[in-house]
Amino acid sequence: MTRVLATGTFDILHPGHLYFLEQAKMLGDELYVIISRDINVNHKPMPIIPEKQRLQMVAALKPVDFALLGSLTDYFEPISEINPDIVVLGFDQKFQEKELEAALNKRGFFPKVIRLPKADPKTSDAFYSSRTITAEIIERKKKNQPMD
Repeated sequence: MTRVLATGTFDILHPGHLYFLEQAKMLGDELYVIISRDINVNHKPMPIIPEKQRLQMVAALKPVDFALLGSLTDYFEPISEINPDIVVLGFDQKFQEKELEAALNKRGFFPKVIRLPKADPKTSDAFYSSRTITAEIIERKKKNQPMD
């Protein structure tokens, strides 16, 4: 049984998140997802949706077998419970594959680290990033256009 691990903030769920999780699920039998804790999100603005609600939303997605909140103090702590065979990175996640793999190996974990490509938004009318969605909301608000 191949266990796959994906991580992320998953603040405003959008088709890009679903694409990422569907692609991750195709790499194995079980997909575990670690949701970043509010306090640990420091590479972008503080999430709008509280961590427990983000966990609830991600857990409800079809490709996800298990979802859990990350550790408040040690990023690697939940990994020891999951012991994944594969760790999947999104195209825009800050980690470098080799550096993450070395950090995991140093802690006694030896998963394969794979970076997934960016979804091709030309194949759909959907929004594939929180930034794009936010920009569209602001633009429509300026024009007093109704949201679809």
